[in-house]
Amino acid sequence: MLQAILYQRSSLHVLNQLLLPHQEIYDRISSVQDAWRAIHSMSVRGAPAIAIVAALSIAVELAVVGGERHAGEGENNDDDGDDAARLNSAAEVAKIDIFRKLDYLVTSRPTAVNLADAARKLRRVVERAAERAGATRGSVQEAYIEAAERMLVDDVEDNERIGRYGAEWIVGNCERGKEDGKVSVLTHCNTGSLATAGYGTALGVVRSLHARGSLEHVFYSETRPYNQGSRLTGYELLHDGIPATLITDSMAAALLCLKGGSENIVAAVVGADRVAANGDTANKIGTYALSILARHHKIKFLVAAPKTTIDLNTTNGEAIVIEERPPQEMTMLKGPRVSSDGIIDVSSTEQISIAPKGTRAWNPAFDVTPAELIDGIVTENGVVEKGKDGRFCFDDLFNAHDRAIHSNGQPERMPSPSEGP
Repeated sequence: MLQAILYQRSSLHVLNQLLLPHQEIYDRISSVQDAWRAIHSMSVRGAPAIAIVAALSIAVELAVVGGERHAGEGENNDDDGDDAARLNSAAEVAKIDIFRKLDYLVTSRPTAVNLADAARKLRRVVERAAERAGATRGSVQEAYIEAAERMLVDDVEDNERIGRYGAEWIVGNCERGKEDGKVSVLTHCNTGSLATAGYGTALGVVRSLHARGSLEHVFYSETRPYNQGSRLTGYELLHDGIPATLITDSMAAALLCLKGGSENIVAAVVGADRVAANGDTANKIGTYALSILARHHKIKFLVAAPKTTIDLNTTNGEAIVIEERPPQEMTMLKGPRVSSDGIIDVSSTEQISIAPKGTRAWNPAFDVTPAELIDGIVTENGVVEKGKDGRFCFDDLFNAHDRAIHSNGQPERMPSPSEGP
């Protein structure tokens, strides 16, 4: 299975997804500025991966600075009152510095709720560490680093559970699955190892179906205009040897109409960048259209995402801020030159125009799928289905403490990117 994030303390490298599928190049992330640029440019993408890379970029900075400090004089640990006050002040300075870095990184992709959620959790860790008796700059930084590293491990474990629960739900809720036959599914964008710390969410469900011998075929859309499906999902499926076929976004309706029965397509499964409190889901542009097609053709429509993607502070989809990307992403294409005999020359990359000069383009990165078109939301704690009232309820996913954190009124102000860390 592919690894998009390579981390050791003081070292972070991420697979540059803008160069896939033709080149596997890992970029070094040595600062929060590096991470912000990687996330905003989409060389790192996928809501879970964004959160992990952002968190670890600060950990790398802190580990490097901590190592340099210990190589020097270090902190004086005398017991006099002046020194205690100085240590407390150093701990407070460390806390404020980490808070500013977190706030800055959240601005890199505002729609991805996992990033804001990770920042909130890490702020609480740092707050508690700074309040401890005898807290020092080093102890606060170490507490942050350990928490960020734990997020990396937890994400892989959560994704594996999402995959298992989703696969079990599909097999148990579709007639073809109940008959012990193999099923086919349709997916959109990239939700695999490249979009997470490992395994994947919606693509994790596909992996689990394949691992248990229940997958006949997966169809995946190219996902215009950034082509995450054709470039990234295709790359992962070929890498793992999973039977798959690429379609353009506009072919989904024809696929379900003409081949849905013969190919045993029983479900569409997608990821999410933000799930509102009522179940409305923001995901890669094109997801909403796919949900309408799924309903018309009577196949299941599943959203697969960790519960950190569920934002109880956002009432419904109307409150979700939709990022708009540059129009050039629609009017131009970039890729390596292909010779007349089919050889791909990765050393020669070209950008070409596919629209008349002066074309105006509207390029929202996401759309919102209404909750009524979603059959289930797969999380690491299980599959949430609608109640008898036809509505999603996430109470069982969150304990009272979690709900208080997720429903804490208006979100905190985030600095503009120009303010820096």
